[in-house]
Amino acid sequence: MIDVPPPRPFLWCDPLWRRSVAEVVGTFALVAIGCGAAAVNAATAEATGIGAVTHPGVAIAFGVVVFCVIETVGPICGAHLNPAVTVAFALSRRLAWRDVPVYVLAQCLGATAAAFCLVALLGEPADAAVTRPNGAIGVTQIGALLVEAGLTCGLMTTVFAVATGPKEKGLLAGLSIGGVVAIEAMAFGPVCGASMNPARSLGPAVATADYGDLWLYLVGPTVGAAAAVPLYRLIRPTSVCDS
Repeated sequence: MIDVPPPRPFLWCDPLWRRSVAEVVGTFALVAIGCGAAAVNAATAEATGIGAVTHPGVAIAFGVVVFCVIETVGPICGAHLNPAVTVAFALSRRLAWRDVPVYVLAQCLGATAAAFCLVALLGEPADAAVTRPNGAIGVTQIGALLVEAGLTCGLMTTVFAVATGPKEKGLLAGLSIGGVVAIEAMAFGPVCGASMNPARSLGPAVATADYGDLWLYLVGPTVGAAAAVPLYRLIRPTSVCDS
């Protein structure tokens, strides 16, 4: 979720295929670890009555894997891991629009492959990775849509604040972005899944053939990330505005 490094003198030094493979690997890791934690929690709860990971543990797993992936593949591809983030970077002119379809396809492939691995490994408990509004506490589809948009807007604003311009430095981006993912997932996961990521929701939906609420998690995060573009332009520091 950091800016893609500037182009090098020769195309073959940093080709698009290398970045797309890094996005596949990074998004695979995100879904395998984050959604895997949710699925393992469900599986152990079904077997013993107590989830071994717990909800806070699942949220922390998502945050930590985001941090690790940013630090690992961020220098290669920017570690977007998320179609909504990719669209927001394109809207803010930090990524060429011609690269967007390749990034999004790579992210969706990585997420879907990881989700199928979870289904093969755990079976029915992998359904716990599917994002849906929590009707048991009265959450509607519109409510979930608005929450997802708001959460993703907050996440994307953080990405712009710590991973672009003069504030970009070392571990700051990974820690801040991973921290926001963990906190938002911990607070709002029981409400609507706190996906903030169309690819993260698409993978489990495809692997379990559960598409009922998928549109919420394709539209909400994308709208929220896009809204962060003018929001950050409004509030960003003067030094960034002048650069």
